[in-house]
Amino acid sequence: MTEILMLIENMVPFAGLIVLILFLLKMAIKIIPEYERGVLFRLGRLVGVKGPGLILIIPIIDRIEKVSLRIIVDNVPPQEVITRDNVTCKVNAVLYYRVTAPDKAVVNVEKFHEATSQFSQTTMRSVVGQADLDELLSQREKLNKQIQAVVDQATDPWGIKVTAVELRDVIIPETMQRAIARQAEAERNRRAVVIQAEGEKQAAVKISEAAEILGEKEGALTLRTLRTISDMSNSENTTVLFPVPMEMRRLLPDLEKVMATAKEHKQNQSERKNHE
Repeated sequence: MTEILMLIENMVPFAGLIVLILFLLKMAIKIIPEYERGVLFRLGRLVGVKGPGLILIIPIIDRIEKVSLRIIVDNVPPQEVITRDNVTCKVNAVLYYRVTAPDKAVVNVEKFHEATSQFSQTTMRSVVGQADLDELLSQREKLNKQIQAVVDQATDPWGIKVTAVELRDVIIPETMQRAIARQAEAERNRRAVVIQAEGEKQAAVKISEAAEILGEKEGALTLRTLRTISDMSNSENTTVLFPVPMEMRRLLPDLEKVMATAKEHKQNQSERKNHE
């Protein structure tokens, strides 16, 4: 029993040494996932970017900061903007970006996530303020590209790549919504009138062509009259028809000739009175 106690007492210093070694190994061994990189600093100086996989550092002397390389989705909160045509509206957007140079993102800017988000907000206000309301509502893709280009250029020294910017919601006052609704209704009414007029024009052309064909062919008008009578007979209303033979037109004098003769006779009488 005494020998066992003496053995344990001799092993206590070694146990402390083993615990210390394990603790130092834990601090020295770092595992970096595939989607992250480690920015290594040695005594405050930048050494480089490490990873992915297993890396070894010098405890206490080295310090490592992990930076994710995955695409980050940032919801830009609604911003109150005055458009170029003096319309107040609220606009929010979604920003997609990722870190391409982890060392620049850590060294060149403090809290690069917050910096990118704040800069995207101010850029969105500036770009939207230079556009009209109609352009904001109908040409969002154009504004998205403008915001993306400005933010991407500004964040490039930070090692950040902006992949996309999407304007999500445009909130306008109720009075402006009613005005837009009236404008849309007026536009639909205008299109309806134009379509109706175009239809009447085409119908008039076809009717004119049909009249020419009926006038050229003998008996065609009679067939058309019989067809009209057949259509009228299918109606539920009471209709009284007085058929007249088409040959009676030949027995009646030509109305135009009668009118021309009467006019000529009247002119002759007036000339005689003037001579007398």
